[in-house]
Amino acid sequence: MRVGLAQVRPMLGKLNENIAMHQEMIQRAKAENVDLLVFPELSLTGYHLLDITYDVARNVESEEIQQLVRLAEGIDIAFGFVESGADHRIFNSALYAAEGQVQHVHRKIYLPTYGMFDEARYFGQGDTIRSFSTRFGQVGMLICEDMWHPSTTYLLAQDGAQILLGLVNSPSRGVHATGLGNQESWHAIIESQSQFYGMVTCFSQRVGVEDGLIFSGGSTVADPFGEIAPAAPMFEEALHIIDVDLDQIRRARYQMPLLRDENLDLTVRELKRIIRQRTGGNA
Repeated sequence: MRVGLAQVRPMLGKLNENIAMHQEMIQRAKAENVDLLVFPELSLTGYHLLDITYDVARNVESEEIQQLVRLAEGIDIAFGFVESGADHRIFNSALYAAEGQVQHVHRKIYLPTYGMFDEARYFGQGDTIRSFSTRFGQVGMLICEDMWHPSTTYLLAQDGAQILLGLVNSPSRGVHATGLGNQESWHAIIESQSQFYGMVTCFSQRVGVEDGLIFSGGSTVADPFGEIAPAAPMFEEALHIIDVDLDQIRRARYQMPLLRDENLDLTVRELKRIIRQRTGGNA
């Protein structure tokens, strides 16, 4: 599988301009024979939307979304957008399209409300984690903060995911002599989770500046043994292409059968006990 990581610089709140940027990147990827093109979190809108969040929200059937979905012919595409739900809630969502059709939509589960973040003020919380079938195997998608919670990748792995797509908008912080602290943390996360679950993890991070927030890029892929491929250049837009050997998933899971040996009954039983303790035995 040839993976393209679309390390782009979205224009804040400029939906039409960002759609045109997506179209151009998709055509570039097709010319490079990319099989799967992964954009970052909120790639259609930019991140720090605040009071214009509602204005840029679109439902999955809207023409703006569908014109990108229709381009998913001969190439699979994952991108981030502000989703207007049927119940009028707004979500930070990721959409996977293939064969000109929507295959799956993931709504961000964990909305950070610490430090510089205030997502829960503007977005509704997703409440499902599912893998889904593609021509490459079972795929799961997570959005930024979701990946910092070990339970999300655990659930996707138990649901059969072999490939994890991480769509990310992570502002740069923790500058020191050897690099960016948050970038090192991201690479540690995808390295460990890929190795634990025998997954291919595609990490797509944006670049650019929004209201003083700087996004660093460094998009990359970790193989099922936890080896991280050379990353895209820092702070620069790029179509970063990495060829992935999917047969490594089978080999990694054979050599380290952690998924095979996982005791789900034990996990469920102990979680129920913990919930009972936290709720005073009322759950």
